[in-house]
Amino acid sequence: GYRKNPPKTAGDYQVLKIRDYKRDTITDLSTGAVTSTGLPNSDVLYFELNDDAWCAIRPSGTEPKIKLYFGVKGSSHEDAAAKLERLKNDKIFQVG
Repeated sequence: GYRKNPPKTAGDYQVLKIRDYKRDTITDLSTGAVTSTGLPNSDVLYFELNDDAWCAIRPSGTEPKIKLYFGVKGSSHEDAAAKLERLKNDKIFQVG
């Protein structure tokens, strides 16, 4: 679903670029430009967000579940923790 209908926002962030390592593409959402990742094929989607935040999604290799990874920056540990919590709790990441 994320590959067919990628999000344009995530939490408080805008999705700037989408890296699809399975298709070897980086799509810039503001221009529509598509370039190559130049990396090996892998079933991973990486969403580059504004303010140096990101999230990556991939299926587990050993279990029937999706794994989500997040990165955010904040002005303090507490600020970063709050940003991370809002991002993780966005409805687009609620799978099931």
